Amino acid sequence: MADDELEAIRRQRLAELQSKHGDSSNDQQGQQEAKQRETEMRNSILAQVLDQSARARLSNLALVKPEKAKAVENYLIQMARMGQLGGKISETGLIDILEKVSQQTEKKTTVKFNRRKVMDSDDEDDD
Repeated sequence: MADDELEAIRRQRLAELQSKHGDSSNDQQGQQEAKQRETEMRNSILAQVLDQSARARLSNLALVKPEKAKAVENYLIQMARMGQLGGKISETGLIDILEKVSQQTEKKTTVKFNRRKVMDSDDEDDD
């Protein structure tokens, strides 16, 4: 009788694991669809605010520096949602925005010298 109970518990547990696994694939599919909808929404907003040459420049930038292109896209979408854009942005307008973003995200290069102390010299070890 204990074997029957144990077998029933095993079947129940297996069914629970299979249902959880099925839910996770559905959840994963839902996340993928949401990501695709967000991408389509971003592209439609960018198509409304950028002219053809500016879109081409932005897509070229995305190939070389994806993080910078994403920052510019976010900036443009935010401005469009706030109603700060008056018409389509030309390529020269996009270049100005790129320069602003570059200045904000510019990394400062610093060089730090670590000098050895007098007692830590390797010259003394040549004996």
